Amino acid sequence: MEHLIAVAGGSGTRMGGGTPKQFLLLNGKPVLLHTLEKFYAYNPKVNIVLALPEAEIETWKQIVKNHTITIPHAFVKGGQSRSQSVRNALNVLGDSGLVAIHDGVRPLVSIETITRCFEEARKTGAAIPVMPLTDSLRRYTGTGSVAEDRAKFCAVQTPQVFDVALLKKAYEKAGSKDFTDDAAVVEAAGHRVSPVDGNVENIKITAPFDVKVAEVVMNL
Repeated sequence: MEHLIAVAGGSGTRMGGGTPKQFLLLNGKPVLLHTLEKFYAYNPKVNIVLALPEAEIETWKQIVKNHTITIPHAFVKGGQSRSQSVRNALNVLGDSGLVAIHDGVRPLVSIETITRCFEEARKTGAAIPVMPLTDSLRRYTGTGSVAEDRAKFCAVQTPQVFDVALLKKAYEKAGSKDFTDDAAVVEAAGHRVSPVDGNVENIKITAPFDVKVAEVVMNL
């Protein structure tokens, strides 16, 4: 069984408007819908659970009606943090299969990236998509900064895919501690996370410029 937890707890703050970024329109459809369509194209049987802010659940229900969204999915109330939102969604899943944790505002993830993540997680229990850094990298020291070898670092994307039982146990071990991503939770529990190739256009939409880039990419 393959599951998707789409974390969609963003707001419109950095967009300079009141519309949460997951509901902004790209080519006439909400960002979040593009994301769901990509996973549905990968596997029409994927079990989709959305983690939404409680205040936005009714908004999403109206969007479903307005855009005649027929992709099967459930939703849970998001928490005060990303970690809590994932915990809430994990609670409605069984203990078997693989689960992809994906940012709802990454609509340009490729089916190839999704496939690589699931295939690697099926072998190792935990997989994340990464991309090499192209800019020079410096580390703050408190009194200045020093150059770092960018070849030793990479940028992490989503979906991050895990064995469901493994991820649940990792979150149980973590207790109430918050993490910036799920791979860190699994690593803190002592399990290795396997990197696979991501795709360069798999950007996270957080600012108006990202919307323009996404529209250009979609229209190529």
